[in-house]
Amino acid sequence: MIRNFVKWVWRGSVIGLLTGSASAVLLLGLEYATDARNRHPWLLFLLPLGGALVSLLYWKFGSSSSKGNNLVIERIHDGSEAVPFRMSVLVLFGTLVTHLFGGSAGREGTAVQMGGSLAETFGKWIKAGAFDRKILLICSVSGGFGAVFGTPLAGAMFGLEVAAIGIMSYEALVPCFTASFVGHLVTTRLWGVHHVSYPQMIAPEFSLPVVFKVMAASILFALASICFSELTHALKRLFATVFRNPVLKSAVGGLIVIGLVYAVGSRAYLGLSLPLISDALDKDVPTFAFLWKLVFTSVTLGAGFQGGEVTPLFAIGATLGNTLADVFHLYGPFLAALGFIAVFCGATHTPIACFLMGIELFGSNGAVYMFLACLISYLFAGYSGIYTSQRIVVSGSDRIVVPAGTTLLTRKKMLIRPNGSKQQNETTLSDDKNE
Repeated sequence: MIRNFVKWVWRGSVIGLLTGSASAVLLLGLEYATDARNRHPWLLFLLPLGGALVSLLYWKFGSSSSKGNNLVIERIHDGSEAVPFRMSVLVLFGTLVTHLFGGSAGREGTAVQMGGSLAETFGKWIKAGAFDRKILLICSVSGGFGAVFGTPLAGAMFGLEVAAIGIMSYEALVPCFTASFVGHLVTTRLWGVHHVSYPQMIAPEFSLPVVFKVMAASILFALASICFSELTHALKRLFATVFRNPVLKSAVGGLIVIGLVYAVGSRAYLGLSLPLISDALDKDVPTFAFLWKLVFTSVTLGAGFQGGEVTPLFAIGATLGNTLADVFHLYGPFLAALGFIAVFCGATHTPIACFLMGIELFGSNGAVYMFLACLISYLFAGYSGIYTSQRIVVSGSDRIVVPAGTTLLTRKKMLIRPNGSKQQNETTLSDDKNE
């Protein structure tokens, strides 16, 4: 046990060093790209050209790298395709180009993909076996997440939860914890990167009326996560069907984003939209800000631009919570903070990681409400999510039968027993578990 513990601590530390350094390069690059875009508004008009360039590189050299986070998840589930080293270079360049020219995207996906490719390379270098490589990939997800958001506890748990719905990879607990904390320390202490700080949550006193209001709001947060996931997947299919050439697809997507900017009359929905999140947690935001951020991001990612989904989900949740505060007669920043973590939870099916993230970012004052929001959002989001390669291991109902190997992409293969029947006389489940 001691030998095994020491082995995974040092391996987790190496992964943390690699993912922390990669995340630091990403965060510093994003800071420069965002600042350049804000200082030079004309860069937005180069978005179609930038998207076309990135898609051309992926078309010619990307191969399996175009699967993004789903490739890492598939590899964790003993997928046959390795995570190539070139993925880290391509996704870093593609994400920086997206943000420099104004695409609406995040950063978590980039950090996870960079970490996965580096972990795969490290596994080959030390000649790790198949099981050990799987653990290295899982802890690379934790390292990248913890480092890029400055939330080491949430990062450790995210890697354990994200690959499969219903179970956790406890065999990777030690290296995930190590990689996430080392990655966070490397990013902040070694590279001197400063993460965005958010105000501590001011939660109302515990009462049943507030509990019911939070539950109702959390159902709406879950619906927002479903809308984002399904719209993004639908646009990816639509763009791929209409534009067989990926270069043309991204160029047209860039033109649509430019059109949206002038239709809305605001550039607040470009890039990470960190100022929009800060406003939602401190003061009022436009009523339909959540909807515009959702549309901007779905179009950007659907057209093939690179970047993550998580930070836009933060923005969608925070602005939606701020808007709903008037409806439920709750303090705006309080409900915005709950939306911040709950929409993310619904889209990724990682309730424990999202709960821990809420505590790390907003303090523990409203811990009960945070947990409730994540729980309700997780349940009502059904089997819709941003990672189509996530496996559904544990059914959400005793009536639902989940065949081995079922993922969010193949969820229609799940079966549902008729009421009162325990026989194998099942009918196909047409959509998610909500139905």
